[in-house]
Amino acid sequence: MANPKTIGRLQAQIQRRVAYCLQFEISDPRASFVTVTKVELSKDLARAKVFYSVLGSEADRSKTAHMLEGAAGFVRRQLGRVLETRTIPLLSWEYDPSAEDAANLSRLIAEARQRDEAIRSRKVALELADAERTAEELAGELDEDDLEALAEEAPGFDEDAPEERDSDEDPR
Repeated sequence: MANPKTIGRLQAQIQRRVAYCLQFEISDPRASFVTVTKVELSKDLARAKVFYSVLGSEADRSKTAHMLEGAAGFVRRQLGRVLETRTIPLLSWEYDPSAEDAANLSRLIAEARQRDEAIRSRKVALELADAERTAEELAGELDEDDLEALAEEAPGFDEDAPEERDSDEDPR
């Protein structure tokens, strides 16, 4: 039984080394787009479960799983060169769908935002149309005498007075 701190350190070391092997030391084209997401090491340090994700289709995942099973011995040998333990853990590979789930969730959020924007723009367009219709109805109901009476009631409105300028403005 190892100390939890030791297990955590070894898990991180195994994850780094496995990722390095997959990226630089294995020349199999099926190893592209593989990400080692985490490693779970047993308490007796005899077994390590390596979680990975793959960008691509179901066929890509299947090809990568077969490649990883075939490369387990090589990766284990490379781990033996780095780990300072009495035994080298047996590696088992497990697909981690979290990256795929995150991509699907991001896609769903983007779609929801687009729908919200479409609803918001329709709502604004309807409000504008209602405002124009109301303005046209009011303009049709008011005659010229009513407009003059409204203009006279407006505070600070004087037809003959020139527009006042702010003193900060350039007089040009």
